[in-house]
Amino acid sequence: MNLFANLPSSAQEEIQILLQSGPVRIERIVSNGEASPQGFWYDQDQEEWVVLLRGTATLEFQGNPDRLLGAGDYLLIPAHTKHRVSAVSEDAIWLGFHFQGAMGEPESAGPV
Repeated sequence: MNLFANLPSSAQEEIQILLQSGPVRIERIVSNGEASPQGFWYDQDQEEWVVLLRGTATLEFQGNPDRLLGAGDYLLIPAHTKHRVSAVSEDAIWLGFHFQGAMGEPESAGPV
């Protein structure tokens, strides 16, 4: 398998689950320039550690500064931290790791 192979061409296929085991889920996200809809906020029950493998993106956090990400940048999004993708390049590929409870990541997007 290769993270850069067989990339989807539409937003309907943006998220591919690569692994799911118990409370852990790993996703490949291919954004194709698709930002979150206006007024939409993610509010997830699980922690998410995300890494941008390719492209650029701006994550907007309710009540916290925006984060501009480039290839190789990563961060921890604590559970119930409202966030959205406000801008993303057409070539953006992410990995998202969803899990219960903090796993010792030193940098987070929101309050700790």
